[in-house]
Amino acid sequence: MEFIDTLLEFGLTRQEATIYHTLLVHGEVTGYEVAKITGISRSNTYNALAGLVEKGASYIIEGQVTKYTPVDVKDFSANIIRNLTTLREDLIDNAPKKAVESEGYVTIKGKKHVMNQLKNMLLNVEHRIYISAGKELLESVSEELNELKDLDKKVVIITDEPAFVLENATVYLSDTKVCQFGVIIDSQEVLTGESDQGENTACLYSKNSNFVAVYKEMLSNKIKLITLQGGNEG
Repeated sequence: MEFIDTLLEFGLTRQEATIYHTLLVHGEVTGYEVAKITGISRSNTYNALAGLVEKGASYIIEGQVTKYTPVDVKDFSANIIRNLTTLREDLIDNAPKKAVESEGYVTIKGKKHVMNQLKNMLLNVEHRIYISAGKELLESVSEELNELKDLDKKVVIITDEPAFVLENATVYLSDTKVCQFGVIIDSQEVLTGESDQGENTACLYSKNSNFVAVYKEMLSNKIKLITLQGGNEG
């Protein structure tokens, strides 16, 4: 179930997520009732309920019989994100400094990790970004690209998607399919891979100055060719 799988990303175990879902559906219930509804053993049910209380997903209702009630999903998720934001700041402040910045060629595997890397790069743009990509990838980062334009960063896009519009960005429309996406940030780092992002996709990331220069020259030549063919959208 997608809902339960998503709860796992918020730090719940699968049994805790299953029981949290049960609490949301049935409201105030006893541990015995939860075990009966879910088919989970009583000992595991009570352990999971204790975990839910500890993690802020459930409250205990004291009475002749102890009952459990769920914390609203919006409140529970907001609390987790708020706590993680605080922890993230502490983590960054106390992290050891990198000894040497790698100039090697890093392979990043998995769609989620590739997109995380791409979005982190977009957050760190200081001056300009060049991105060559198809419709799906551009749409997935359109919010970040719009934010860059709002911050007066230079955004140059090469795409085969005529319907993609980004106000105040320079868009070059290619008449051939963009089979491989590429991103250059501030002439310092490159991310490149297949445009069709499957779950098992792999991409190359590098800060190697020679590689960045070669890739930048390749995109520059591509832009010149598109311009000669009249594909500059402005």
